Amino acid sequence: EKPKIVHVHRMLGILFGKDRRVADIPTDHPTCSKQQAVLHYRYMPEMGMVNPYIMDLESTNGTFLNGKRLEAARYYEMRERDVLKFGMSSREFVLLHAGSANHMKIDPR
Repeated sequence: EKPKIVHVHRMLGILFGKDRRVADIPTDHPTCSKQQAVLHYRYMPEMGMVNPYIMDLESTNGTFLNGKRLEAARYYEMRERDVLKFGMSSREFVLLHAGSANHMKIDPR
């Protein structure tokens, strides 16, 4: 599949999971939980930055940030080019900032 852009700053939070009725980004893998993890952000007006944070929602098979399993129910700050994986899925989600993907063909949907 071609990469897709999700504008984090335009949403209150982004829910990852296999329950398509509630998940903003479906994980579609049998080892993922219905509600796997949530991505929130904090706007820092004095710096003009948006800092994203990921939290595992006590999933059975875990959420992984750069290959390390996250402790459940705890926020972890994310940095540009951090990689998220869920359960035993091989699909990777990469955090990019505006302009990071200028060299990539992105599906506008």
